[in-house]
Amino acid sequence: MLRGSLRGFLGEQWNADCVRHGPAPHDIVAMWSGLVTQGVANLGCNRAEGGLREVAVVLAELGRAACPAPMWSAALANFALSTSQSGAAVDLLKGLHAGAARVAFSFGALDPDQGTGSIQVRDERGRGLLRFVEAAGSCTHLLVAIDRTVLGLVALDAAGVEVIPTRAMGAWGFYEVRLNATPVTLIALDDGLFDDLLLKGKLGLTARAHGAARRAFELVTDYVKQRHQFGQPIGRFQAIQHKLANGLIALEGVRLVLDHATKLHDLDDGDWRYFASCAVVFASDALRRVSLETHHAFGAIGYADEHDAPLHFKRVHLDTIALGGSLHAKRLLASSLLDPASSGLPEYDLGPAGNALREQVRQWLEESWSGDRKAEFGRRPFSKREFDADFARDIGKTGWIGLGWPSEFGGQARSPLEQIAFMETMERGEAPRIGAAIQANALMMFGTPEQQQRYLPEILRGEAMHGMGYSEPQAGSDLAALRTSAVRDGDHWVINGQKIWTTTWWGKYMFLAARTDRDAKPPHAGISMFIVPMNAEGVTVRPATTMYDGSFANIFYDDVRIPQENIVGEVNGGWKVLTGALAFERGLVGGGIVLKVAHAFEELRSHVIAKDDGGAALGDDPMVRDKMATLAAEIEVGRQLMMRCAELAVDGVTPPEYGAISKVFSGELMERFGEAALDILGMRAALSEQMPGTIDNGRFEQNLRHSLMWVISIGTNEIQRSLIAQRALGLPR
Repeated sequence: MLRGSLRGFLGEQWNADCVRHGPAPHDIVAMWSGLVTQGVANLGCNRAEGGLREVAVVLAELGRAACPAPMWSAALANFALSTSQSGAAVDLLKGLHAGAARVAFSFGALDPDQGTGSIQVRDERGRGLLRFVEAAGSCTHLLVAIDRTVLGLVALDAAGVEVIPTRAMGAWGFYEVRLNATPVTLIALDDGLFDDLLLKGKLGLTARAHGAARRAFELVTDYVKQRHQFGQPIGRFQAIQHKLANGLIALEGVRLVLDHATKLHDLDDGDWRYFASCAVVFASDALRRVSLETHHAFGAIGYADEHDAPLHFKRVHLDTIALGGSLHAKRLLASSLLDPASSGLPEYDLGPAGNALREQVRQWLEESWSGDRKAEFGRRPFSKREFDADFARDIGKTGWIGLGWPSEFGGQARSPLEQIAFMETMERGEAPRIGAAIQANALMMFGTPEQQQRYLPEILRGEAMHGMGYSEPQAGSDLAALRTSAVRDGDHWVINGQKIWTTTWWGKYMFLAARTDRDAKPPHAGISMFIVPMNAEGVTVRPATTMYDGSFANIFYDDVRIPQENIVGEVNGGWKVLTGALAFERGLVGGGIVLKVAHAFEELRSHVIAKDDGGAALGDDPMVRDKMATLAAEIEVGRQLMMRCAELAVDGVTPPEYGAISKVFSGELMERFGEAALDILGMRAALSEQMPGTIDNGRFEQNLRHSLMWVISIGTNEIQRSLIAQRALGLPR
């Protein structure tokens, strides 16, 4: 409601031309008066009326509108002074909320950016220079940090004050403020408030930069639909589509982690500080990349200063480098993570049921997957660790394989958050893979009652794995081009063809896509889905070793006869079954990948903080700390995308485009993590499993080799980007 109200108000009342070619104090004063009537001036004083989350919404809308009203400084004044008993503080806030006062804010010498200047106060008189003071030309007062416990309040119309407009990044809006024996009223800060105030300031700037970047992105998305070159809209070009898909992934990541940090702050959750640093670290790079790519897509039109895109470009860059930018936030994040007393990545609150299940699964794993049994499994080569039949049957007794299944199919009908709790705990426990979730879901959606009664119970008990027979030599991501045929012969179907890159080739059944109408138009209209027993006559399996030491197989089907009742869904209706199953998988895959990365990160962190015989640690190296902070921030983006998919799944299946966003980001994060781990740990980390001197039995180098599969499988990330561009952004096919 707040966002919608402000957007409408700013659309009617603000014109960015006011600040395009120079400072416009009078226009900003008028706009602030209007914003006061919208009830935003007191946000941050009382959480019941609006906390940091609402402040972030307002700042994002101001960034979107390219409006430099002094909301950022007003919010900081509210956060800093709302509990102060100082008469000066009470009077300032009273005037601020009534619209009679407008306040600028500076962190002075305590700004992590050392180029912002400082003032000295003696006998309640201030002298010095402050740079980059926002909106000072339209404000009545200045609040400046004197030290970590005291703010100074300056009336900007007092004697000895000089306010000089400054142009930065080609934009007006900053000022130099010079004080020469100017009266300063000192106001004490509550203990421990300063660091939080600085972090809130950084979050506020991040929110405003996000609003600006998002608006420019919306403008260019509309532009590429209308701009024609070479006889078609440029939004049809794959290069443009993938560029904008990347932009949307980044913007969604910023939006989610920023909202999570502000929400935790308003719930008094101490982890808000960690997530705030993550938001700043990720956004500082991501928003600037989006801003640059936005201009690339605009081309020359974005160069014109009368266009709004340059305003947003300037705003994004100024806000993401202020207050120390990402470097300061990375230092905070690294200190939090690499302190030997740190517990590592924060554990998400998954609600009472999710938290309880997490603990229940953890205890079960301690009893059933630990000690000699787990150690013996870990000593096997990776090719023998892809599945453990005994473990699958054991966990089948718990019913957890059907955790999310509807109760009518024997499942537990657990929520998406409970399913995340299960996946996360299994990953942390390094348990073997289980179930056939995709195939089970397809059977529940499209199978006959007889199929459901036959196949679902054995999946639920952990007794049957189903492979997916989709890809062919000429049909990888383009599954509609598949050639494997199924021909009706009385009460049977006869299947002929070849499937490649099949990972679960050793399963009991194959969930197979075959063509049942060669003349169908479009081609995908002639595909049907079948369940093929892998012990059927005519099935030939030729396994091959993958580059990550796993296996897949070429599988040949030569006159394989299966009963008529083994078709899943309607004849020629297989595309609906196939895409429905893949959509379900993509909604899960991104979450599954990022949980793998999070667990691997914790293992890497243990090596980074470990001390050698001389008392030194890898984590003492500033470059290592920088890499670890960057990875941690990206992991939180991946986890937030996972949580968003779970939220959307409450109402059904996650939309394919959002599942694709999660899958693309998390798959490529796994690659980045693998590369960074080798950089940090060095050559010993490149030693493969079972080699003398290897680190964690070759975990890190094997993770990197394995990461490629997650980027390529289930539709390559390039295909996913096209899906995102067309489905989420509405770009032409």
